Amino acid sequence: MKNLGKWFLNDFFILGLIISNALLIFSQEFELSGSILDYFEPIFTILFVIEMIIKIKAYSFSHYISDGWNKLDFILVLLSIPSLAVIFYNDSPLQLNILLTFRVFRVFKFFRLIRFFPDVNNLISSVHKAIKASYIVIAGFFLLVFIVSLVTCSLYKNIVPEYFGNPLQSFYTIFRLFSVEGWYDIPDLIASRSSLTVEILSKLYFIILLLCGGIIGLSLVNSIFVDAMISDNNDALKEEVAQLTKKIDTLTESIEKLNNSHNR
Repeated sequence: MKNLGKWFLNDFFILGLIISNALLIFSQEFELSGSILDYFEPIFTILFVIEMIIKIKAYSFSHYISDGWNKLDFILVLLSIPSLAVIFYNDSPLQLNILLTFRVFRVFKFFRLIRFFPDVNNLISSVHKAIKASYIVIAGFFLLVFIVSLVTCSLYKNIVPEYFGNPLQSFYTIFRLFSVEGWYDIPDLIASRSSLTVEILSKLYFIILLLCGGIIGLSLVNSIFVDAMISDNNDALKEEVAQLTKKIDTLTESIEKLNNSHNR
């Protein structure tokens, strides 16, 4: 039992299990009928359950669950446990209706690989700070999309209902437009279904939308987000420079005091 615990407390062994399970899930999505790979999925789930139990016994539940990555592992393992019922209900309609739905969650096991990336904690911390620093701009951008989608829905819902038939559909279309995806298809379609005046005004309207939202708007959001991520590294560099400057000043003062004592 102790040897088993050593294996499951070894990060490299767990990394190997996660990668193997990821490759298994990738292979299973080719839907090879009667494949022997289907029998390995429950085995990996059982191994991850054993890992969770051993870590809880080794560290205590409170200490285990206090770690953010362990919380993620705990949730993913719990979500994958219902899929084990496939072993007992292999020929039952219950498998098709419920159990296979739970098996979709096995894809989220890929997230466990993230914790093994180098400096991933610093990256997550930087992203978190960047979101906090730019959430007002992001919220403002979504508000802009919301307002523009309502205006555009009112203008074109009768001309191109497949794009602006209702506010939700219009919101999705404007978001696509701001991402510069096929922005010219919509005004061209409007032009083919309307008069020359409406065609000219519509093309001008969508050009302005693209410039304000797609080019300027998204660029502004991206620049603020990236600047917030980089500023975290700059702050650390400034702190190191300040500490180095302080040490140099202290060393300079010590040398001056030593020279003064010799001169006396």
